[in-house]
Amino acid sequence: MKKCGIVDFEAALGKSSECQLVDVREPAEFESERIEGVLSLPLSMLNEGTVKILKKEKPVYLLCRSGNRASQAAVKLEKLGFSEVHVMEGGLQAWIGAGKTVCCGTSNIWSLDRQVRFAAGLLVMTGVILAIFAHPFWLALCAFVAAGLMFSGITDTCGMAMLLAKMPWNQKKS
Repeated sequence: MKKCGIVDFEAALGKSSECQLVDVREPAEFESERIEGVLSLPLSMLNEGTVKILKKEKPVYLLCRSGNRASQAAVKLEKLGFSEVHVMEGGLQAWIGAGKTVCCGTSNIWSLDRQVRFAAGLLVMTGVILAIFAHPFWLALCAFVAAGLMFSGITDTCGMAMLLAKMPWNQKKS
């Protein structure tokens, strides 16, 4: 896996007949905003069957919101025999931050990152309120969420994001 910057990704976009550009965000995120000319192939659906639409002999440039899911996808693709895999550093956030153009759809679905932050906050707040008004045992919910967030930080994976990716509102067709 090679890291690439915005300039490299933009150059690959200009040579789309020679390169494969893939966005690994979930379909609803892709529908909300995307770079024109980039294929949607969500990380949650990335497997030996779905990657048959990609050619192993062509370079693959991966993109997600921040770069984390694209890095995970790169590892999967390399295990499946892809030799030239590039991950855009900073993802779509960096692209937008650099003033590059994105296509905006009609979907107002939040990014997975934002959904995770909201769900974690909601669970902690629920645990605190229930601990105050029902039983102190509910503080265990807060501890569970905190442990999950720490595990996510240590391993750079997120179980809550994987679960949220499978929710119906995130399952629009790509």
